[in-house]
Amino acid sequence: MKHLLLTLVTSLLTAGAWAAATPCANRTPGLQTFYSNGWGVDGGNQRYQPDTSIGAANARDLQLRWSYGFSTGSPRVHPLVSEDTIFIGDGGHGLVALGRADGCLRWENTDIADVGSAIAHGETGGRTILVVAGRRTGIYAVDAESGNTLWHRPIDHDNPVPGYSGTPVVFEDRVFVPLSSMEIGLSANPFYGCCTTSGAVAALELATGDLLWYQRTIREAPQVTGRHYLFVEERGPSGAPVWGTVTLDEERRRIYFGTGQNYSRPATDTSDAIIALDTDTGDIIWVTQATEDDAFNMACTASREHPNCPKPMGPDVDFGAPPVLTRLADGSDVVLAGQKSGDVWALDPDDGRVLWKRRIGRGGALGGVHWGMAVDPTRQILFVPVSDVPAIAGSDEPEPGLFALDAASGTPRWSAPRAPRCTEGDCWSGLSAAIVAGPGIVAAGGLDGLLEVYDSTTGQILWQFDSLIDFATVNGVAAHGGSFDAHGPQLAGNQLIAVSGYGSFRQKAGNALLVFEPSTTEQQGDSP
Repeated sequence: MKHLLLTLVTSLLTAGAWAAATPCANRTPGLQTFYSNGWGVDGGNQRYQPDTSIGAANARDLQLRWSYGFSTGSPRVHPLVSEDTIFIGDGGHGLVALGRADGCLRWENTDIADVGSAIAHGETGGRTILVVAGRRTGIYAVDAESGNTLWHRPIDHDNPVPGYSGTPVVFEDRVFVPLSSMEIGLSANPFYGCCTTSGAVAALELATGDLLWYQRTIREAPQVTGRHYLFVEERGPSGAPVWGTVTLDEERRRIYFGTGQNYSRPATDTSDAIIALDTDTGDIIWVTQATEDDAFNMACTASREHPNCPKPMGPDVDFGAPPVLTRLADGSDVVLAGQKSGDVWALDPDDGRVLWKRRIGRGGALGGVHWGMAVDPTRQILFVPVSDVPAIAGSDEPEPGLFALDAASGTPRWSAPRAPRCTEGDCWSGLSAAIVAGPGIVAAGGLDGLLEVYDSTTGQILWQFDSLIDFATVNGVAAHGGSFDAHGPQLAGNQLIAVSGYGSFRQKAGNALLVFEPSTTEQQGDSP
């Protein structure tokens, strides 16, 4: 639900004026070294960056190197970084390639006005291709050298209102695309007959964007289940959207992903679940459901008596965060999944069997794990950010903060609770955004606008930056920091890169891209 609400909110925001940064002396980006491929740093979505010079010894020396002003008041983007370039979406403007050293402009692509994901890359036809999702318009492939659009593919196979929330994943000659549906928002209209659409994953050909296969998360076709106001037909089953990016298992040739709740009843056994698909055929291999009978949509936020609010109303505790695939010390693999309920699950990748489960925090519709965890595969430690925003939740006390678990057993290693910095609702102390880990550190951004680096062994805060200020930007756009949410920070070489500003759920909106470096390291890339 959260991701769609953001889309509806940002569509009402007026984009600010956009201005180009100073052109780089060399307009061609370097494409030999990429620090990640897509949202999760690696295909397993471990969100662990081994190629960083930032660690526990120098994190305290981090200083703001430069900032860039987005044209939207609530950016929902994540960078792809090469040896000398930061590729990133700019809200209502397009996709831009910025020099790492000082934010100079290499190229811009204004074909994609609603960039809303991280960026994946692949090779085909002798060129490097960037693949990115437009929140409402579909999937785009862009030539990484020139910035020119190569193809554009909306995927409305059986969904008239698809949503593209998760980042595409490139594997070999194909692109895997997670799909949600905007029906969750349309349900707020009492005259809308809710609901008929199903979440899905599609596979596209990398070179052309042609559809290879399409797998719905709900097997059953929707049927009329009732009426209200005499003429508004109610339908179901529906929902089980795929909000987050998929997790790639190259050895088993599988992808794993989480699903959301059902939008209408009857509920299905594929909602609030982790699902495994075959990468070649799209066939479902296994389904592990975490919470049964969870039916919820935006009508319920207005009133539980709203005619489109499922009765009984479910708790809305889906898997918005992508699962993590990691290898344990004994050589076995495990799929780790964080749920909005506050539960963390460990599953056997072969059959989906539950290996362990641990609850962290109170959980709830805006609680628990929202956008993504990280793991240190060298020490088998799972880092779990907990939001626990006090909305549509139980009576238990919220427990916002960062938690470390043993990946093999779920045993707690340490916890770092976060106290509120103020009493207003727009500076809640929870960690909703995805996090990123590196050797000895974890970087996390809070809903309260604080960006922090933790010692990954002890949980001690090594460095903190308050982003709720105005920034001078390389492109001359007035910029102000806000809440950290959505895709979270990124580590790449000597840089920590973060997007500040996420204007949803009473959070503080902002429009700043922030690039930090330790004061003792060399600059990266070229200057204008």
